[in-house]
Amino acid sequence: MKPTVDVTGEATTLNKRVASLDDAIRAMAETRDFGKHTKLRRVLEALRRVLLQPGGAAAVQSRAQALEEAGLFQETDWASPEILLPSLVGPGLRSKDVDTVVMEATSELRMLAVARGDFEHPTLSAEDARQFLSQVLAANLELLFTSPSEAERIQQGRTARLTRDLFRYLAEEIGYDSVLDKLVDEIWRILRQRPIQVDQVQSLITRIAVYRDDPNIDLGALAGQGIDRLITSLFGTTEACREDPGVDVFRSRLEAMDTGGLQYEATGFARAMHDTGLVSPYHAELLRFLLHESNYLVGEALGLSDTGRNCLLRYRNLVHRLIETAVYPRTAQCIYGLALLLDRGILYEPPVVPALWRQLSLKLSPAARERLTTVFGDEPEPEARLIAGVLSMLGQPLGVGQGDNPTCQSARALSMWAYNDPDYLLQMVVWAARDDEIIMHFEGQPISSKESAAGVATTLPMDLDPVSLLVVPHLDRIYAEMGRRCVDRTGDPHRWVNPEFHGWWTARGFRINVDVATGNLIDLDDFLRQFHASYHPSYNGGQPLIHPQPAGIAVTDSAARYVGWHAITILRVAQDPQDEMRVYFFNPNNDSGQDWGDGVVVSTAGNGERFGEASLSFDQFASRLYIFHVDPLERGEPERVPDEDVARIIGHIERSWGADRLQAGELQAAKGPQSDR
Repeated sequence: MKPTVDVTGEATTLNKRVASLDDAIRAMAETRDFGKHTKLRRVLEALRRVLLQPGGAAAVQSRAQALEEAGLFQETDWASPEILLPSLVGPGLRSKDVDTVVMEATSELRMLAVARGDFEHPTLSAEDARQFLSQVLAANLELLFTSPSEAERIQQGRTARLTRDLFRYLAEEIGYDSVLDKLVDEIWRILRQRPIQVDQVQSLITRIAVYRDDPNIDLGALAGQGIDRLITSLFGTTEACREDPGVDVFRSRLEAMDTGGLQYEATGFARAMHDTGLVSPYHAELLRFLLHESNYLVGEALGLSDTGRNCLLRYRNLVHRLIETAVYPRTAQCIYGLALLLDRGILYEPPVVPALWRQLSLKLSPAARERLTTVFGDEPEPEARLIAGVLSMLGQPLGVGQGDNPTCQSARALSMWAYNDPDYLLQMVVWAARDDEIIMHFEGQPISSKESAAGVATTLPMDLDPVSLLVVPHLDRIYAEMGRRCVDRTGDPHRWVNPEFHGWWTARGFRINVDVATGNLIDLDDFLRQFHASYHPSYNGGQPLIHPQPAGIAVTDSAARYVGWHAITILRVAQDPQDEMRVYFFNPNNDSGQDWGDGVVVSTAGNGERFGEASLSFDQFASRLYIFHVDPLERGEPERVPDEDVARIIGHIERSWGADRLQAGELQAAKGPQSDR
């Protein structure tokens, strides 16, 4: 039976929680000043429960004056809104202390009530409140449209989602005009990473399109140009759809065009798609139309290289069938994946073409159909939605994201297979989608996802691309089971799990700089020399990395404080345009550009990165590395690594995640590095 969204149930839950909040506010208001602190816990808990509900932000906003007058902010840092600093809002909302987050969120909703004129505050004008919120939004754009980072997920749990919902509500209420320039820059930064999932970005561009036509908003020449490129990439890419006429009108215009006109349309769409990484729904309609015209025009509409054109011509029937089955206005984004898939030339790998034909005729299990329909709806059919997801993942292996889930190991595996072993990925999709079961082997023994206990994720992931949506829950349980089978072994379980889980190309040599039993740092000098000897061209004989290798990093926040362990993939090591040696890696956390403190800021563009790659200088990457794999038969030249290079990297470690591990190793001593989430 098809599940439905219980809107009535959500409203009932919100009403009940709002009623509890009103009772708590009333109790605090009726209490004398010296006793208000005794009522604070009840109010904060009621606020938290309301803010976690859809519509909760609006409910709290409407009660902002009552909350202040009841004494919520009395004798706190938020007591005088006229002296609050926008720069301190972000740290408050990212706090590990839930009460701090709730107070900060409530303070922002108080500001919104003042800005909208619902609350005439004695010390704060509506204009000042609006200006404050505009500065807050501009300074915390990532809270507006990116998923929580690894640090936020670990430190805040569900509260991280509360802050995202709050910021979307604030932006919708006060408008984007005051932060539009920065917002557009941030959208371009995300798009340069070429993620598979762009729904949030598309939603923002749609909203921005409304503001562009508002005569009261002065976008400025540069902002207008940047916005126009984004908007036209979705809604007005070419002359035939410039005014966003609707698919039916667009189709009728195509039917009236000659070959020259169709070629103009095809090249226009292809140029916009490869420029932005976004695909217009009109592009899908054009591509379906061109199937009946010529393969040359299909290649033009996809913007193919010579390799891609050769693949299209060689496997014409397969490509046409993929387009007919998977490409619709609602799945238009997969066109970009199809174009990149053809340009990669992976159809020339013997197993891939028959595997894709099998995918086209695959019958989904009831569980798989229900899951896809629940998340993506029933138009187009779930089979089509899954094939669209397959095209995206095979074309954009570095665009895979883990969503708001602690499943970086599984996301990394999917990315690695799509990048390095596409037919194996297609087999995994078949098992998950058809059989609702994946069986992998660990040291010769089968592990069934059906028979395995719970994985790392405590809830079923939902905010994923179609392939990940079906496959990740199975991989997560298998990965956890492999770890459980190593629980009695000495050392870190990833020594044995990674090669079995990710593939034969994972090097069997293993290096770690953390003692699992104590959490203390160990053998730093040897660890860093071995990393140089294995990966740095100056010390490994100039050997480029052949297969992507799994690695583990110690994630730190912008203050260089330890957050947790995280799985990434080392892709290559090379000199950047400034001749600095850099490590280029894949990070499955949805947005690789992060500030890890102590000057370590991850780059995603401008330093020789290919789409989807993150990078750091070799030293900076090594300073956050705690696990890597090596070929034990390729020793390199560790003794040639300069002592000063090793000392410089150790300095980075001492000033960040290793600060307390060099002596007592108190941080996470009980856990060690086993979580690697």
